[in-house]
Amino acid sequence: MDELDRRILDILRRDARTPYTEIADRVGTSEGTVRNRVERMTERGVIERFTVATRTGNVKAMIEIGVAVDVDTAEISERMAEWAEVDFVWMVSGEQDIVLVVDAADTTGVNELITQAREQEEVVSTKTRLILDEQLG
Repeated sequence: MDELDRRILDILRRDARTPYTEIADRVGTSEGTVRNRVERMTERGVIERFTVATRTGNVKAMIEIGVAVDVDTAEISERMAEWAEVDFVWMVSGEQDIVLVVDAADTTGVNELITQAREQEEVVSTKTRLILDEQLG
């Protein structure tokens, strides 16, 4: 990955719907080059998916989860990633082991996810943070 790839990714991170022609103008190359670079980064797994960020009035939160020491965090993370309201599952270092970034219809939905997480036999603790606002980086 070179500097051109990084500049293309930076634009797509902010708005994945940016037309290749606009990206090409902004980075000073051709539309075909941008298209080829994006396809190559997708094939190599640098770009995992294109997604949509919404402002639906829903409640967004981070549910931090601690698990027992003998737990395969990858396995439980994969399981939790399948839950409908979960946008991201991060395996992290520090006090907690897993962070769920969730988008629920209301605080009741967030509470149900917390309960669902606590019902997993591997989970030993949870800590929840409501996301009050977010800005694109």
